[in-house]
Formats: sequence, C-alpha cells, structure tokens
Amino acid sequence: MKSKLAASPLETFVACAHQMLDPATPEPVRRAMEPRLLAQLPALRALGVFELFELRDPAMRTWLADELEGPGADFQRTHPVFLL
Repeated sequence: MKSKLAASPLETFVACAHQMLDPATPEPVRRAMEPRLLAQLPALRALGVFELFELRDPAMRTWLADELEGPGADFQRTHPVFLL
C-alpha cells in the first residue's frame, strides 16, 4: 500500500490560490480555501518566498499583504525578484 505524501506549503498555497482566483470556483469553495491558504503563510515567510516573488493578482496581493502585516506579524515589504 502506498502512502500519500503531504503537499508542501508552496504546493498547497499555489493550489488554493489557483482555486480562489478561478472565476468558476463557487463562493463557498473559495471561502473554504481561505484558511487553508492562510495556514501556509508562516512556512512560506520562513522560506523567504515573499522576498523573492510577488503575486500578480492585485486583490490577492493586497489581501495577503494585510494578513502578513496584521497584528503580531513581523513582515516587512521587500522588492520581490519574480512575479507569481
């Protein structure tokens, strides 16, 4: 029996972001993706992902910046090298 490997934080983040940005995704599904996507932020921040990449979607970029800079966050804006 094969065991299913857990997705990495980056894989989970990208999958959730794609689903949230897809106009065909029903609103309840989109809302269900939010906490799953947000749960990946600490790991992605620790890996330095947001220092290297910037999201192309303005609404998602603003939402995540607000989440990363929220109460207790030590996120500093940097100039990313690549756009996602």
